[in-house]
Amino acid sequence: MTNSQYPRAEKLKKNAEISLLFDKGKWRSNGNLRIIILKDKPSLSIESARFGVSVSKRYFKKAVHRNRIKRLLRECYRLNKELFQQAFGEKTMAMLFWVSSEMPPKFQDVEAQFIKLCEAQKK
Repeated sequence: MTNSQYPRAEKLKKNAEISLLFDKGKWRSNGNLRIIILKDKPSLSIESARFGVSVSKRYFKKAVHRNRIKRLLRECYRLNKELFQQAFGEKTMAMLFWVSSEMPPKFQDVEAQFIKLCEAQKK
């Protein structure tokens, strides 16, 4: 049985970690998804995987729409956590962004883009 949870320990919340991610992280894009990744290095010592999501207020003015997309992104991560860890590593900090002004029509569309993003990283 796979571990398909998204516990509090995996959530990226600290401002120090987020600013470190923006300073030293690498950007990857695929379709409407963009991710910033920071892998564990000897100088950083990341204890465990951390993952966060963000949706810009510029594209979605209403909080209802931003929260809907954030829920979809977190669900994609939760269901495809093993694929994500294979692609980006066990000890990785990452933040996922939706970079489009269009609302995703279905969860399956978002999940397909997330899987393509992970598979592109593997190569």
